[in-house]
Amino acid sequence: IDRIAALGGGVAVQHRMAYQGEYFVERYGAAAAEATPPVKRMLEKGVNVSAGTDATRVASYNPWVSLSWLVTGKTVGGLQLTPQRNCLTRDQALRMWTENVTWFSNEQGKKGRIEAGQLADLVVPDRDFFACPESDIADTTALLTVVGGKVVYGVGDFARFDDAAPPPAMPDWSPVRTFGGYGAWGAPGGPDGAPLQAVLRNAAANCGCASDCNLHGHAHATAWSSKLPVSDLQGFWGALGCACWAV
Repeated sequence: IDRIAALGGGVAVQHRMAYQGEYFVERYGAAAAEATPPVKRMLEKGVNVSAGTDATRVASYNPWVSLSWLVTGKTVGGLQLTPQRNCLTRDQALRMWTENVTWFSNEQGKKGRIEAGQLADLVVPDRDFFACPESDIADTTALLTVVGGKVVYGVGDFARFDDAAPPPAMPDWSPVRTFGGYGAWGAPGGPDGAPLQAVLRNAAANCGCASDCNLHGHAHATAWSSKLPVSDLQGFWGALGCACWAV
């Protein structure tokens, strides 16, 4: 850390521990998790530190989950990883997602703050980030999103300002574009108007999955198209295990 600071370097931090903290503790112990990663220490040493998602490879795109983890030191499951002495203030955490990021993108003074002369990139959250209970931070959502001075999202009182249709989902083969969403299991809209369940069954049948083909994705197809006694077939983890994290 001292060497990075002396060289004028920076470290981008992702909130992987918010999701995998329990596994980390199981493998390395609670003591090791108290300062993993050592965000507060790096800031105190003068290292440029920002928050991010690593392109959602290791963490959700949701910044509020990250802000909650930075402030509370808890995983999404509620496990206390970081003692209070190693947690950040709300101001420090918010700067990790705003002003601090501009150092990495060479845009200091151009964005990251709501002030004259900087890009009008901002959100209006549904609660006061600085006053709400810590346990509510992760559930925060945006009521209004402005990018470059243009309203790109608005709900509630701000809905009348949002007149731009969302861009089509990417890539072209995204289930969102083909079926209307990842959870459109029984909705029409697939090839020849067939429900997604039928498409999944056909895919499995064409592969001959009646005899085990060991293809991971086809196991999901079978699970998703089956009648199972679960409350949420569309959940992230799926009915019978992981639902591959594809966007």
